[in-house]
Amino acid sequence: MYQDILSSPAIKHIIIKAIDNVTGVVDVVFHHTDTQKAVVVYDKRSLLSNILAEAYSAAIPEAECIDFDETDPDEVLATLNTLNEYDLVVLVQSTSFRLDAFRIRVELFKRKIKVIEHPHLSRMADDEVDAYVDALAYDSAYYRGVGRALKAKIDTVPFGVIESGGNERLVYNTPFESAKMNIGDYSEMPNIGGQFPIGEVFTEGVDLTALNGRANVYCFGDVNYRVNKPETPITLIIENGLVVDCENSTPAFDLILSNIRRDEEVVWVRELGFGLNRALTKTRFLGDTGSYERMCGVHVSLGRKHGMYGKPGFKRRDGIYHVDVFIDTDTVTLGDEVVFKDEAWIV
Repeated sequence: MYQDILSSPAIKHIIIKAIDNVTGVVDVVFHHTDTQKAVVVYDKRSLLSNILAEAYSAAIPEAECIDFDETDPDEVLATLNTLNEYDLVVLVQSTSFRLDAFRIRVELFKRKIKVIEHPHLSRMADDEVDAYVDALAYDSAYYRGVGRALKAKIDTVPFGVIESGGNERLVYNTPFESAKMNIGDYSEMPNIGGQFPIGEVFTEGVDLTALNGRANVYCFGDVNYRVNKPETPITLIIENGLVVDCENSTPAFDLILSNIRRDEEVVWVRELGFGLNRALTKTRFLGDTGSYERMCGVHVSLGRKHGMYGKPGFKRRDGIYHVDVFIDTDTVTLGDEVVFKDEAWIV
C-alpha cells in the first residue's frame, strides 16, 4: 500500500533520519547491545509505522522483526516469552496492539524487559511524519540538563505563574508536588521505557484549590484523542482550581466540558506539564494528543484523573477524564525566576 511512497526521495530522506534518531534512542537511552535479545513488533497500516519498522530493523540488525498482522497471536506471545531481563521490545503500532488479556507493556515491565512503544501512529497525518521523526532525536545534555533543573525548581518554589495570550495570567499560589521526569533517564525508575517521543517534566499544585486566573488555550485533545486547533484561542477562567467558564469556546470544546461535568460534576485542573521536545511547537503539530503533549511548552489537564499524585478526596482510580489542553504560553515563572520565555526553557 505504501511502497510507492516509501521509495520517493522525500520519504527515503526521512527514513535515513529515522534510522539515525532511533539508533540514538536504542544506544544512549536504552544502552542496548548485541549481546541482548531484541524484538520489533510492527504493523504496516500507516506511513509512519512503515517508516519506523524500517528504521528499527536497520538500527537493531540482530532483532527479530514480527509483522503483527501477519503473525498468529500465540506466536507473538511465544517469542516475547523467550526474552530475559533487560532484553528489548519495540512496539510500532498504528493503533494499539491487543493480545487478549495480555497487556504487552505492563507484562513486559513486570519481567524487567525494556520497552519502546510507539502507539496510535495512524493519528498522525502523512505531512506530520517528518515532525514525528524529528521528535525522536535524543539530545542527552539538553533533556537531562533542562529536565533536572526544572525539577529542582518545581520541588522547592512556593508558587508559580503562567502568562499567556499577551495579557492572561494563571497563578499557582501553592507549592508543587515533587516533579516527575520523562527525559530518557531510567536509572532511578522501576521500569525502563515507555511511550515515545519523550521530553516532559510534570507536576501539579499541592493544593489544587490554590489555582486562580485565566489561560489562553490554542489547542486541546478532543474526544477522539486527537489534537483540535480552534481558529481563535479559548480562554479558560479558573477559580479555586476549577474551570468555571470560558470564552471563545467551540462545540468540540463544549463537548469536553459537558462530558466532564456530566460524569464528574465539576472540571478540575490537575496536571501541570512542561514539555521539552523542541521538534514540536505551537505551529508544528502532531495529530495524536499523547505524542504532541511533549511539545516545547505548557499543558494542563482537565478532569479528576491523575493517578501519579494522591489527593484528599481523590481516589486514584475514580477519575474518568484527563484531557490535555495546551496553553499559548508567553512566560512561566517559578518563584522569582522566569524559566520559560520566547518559546524556550531558560533554566
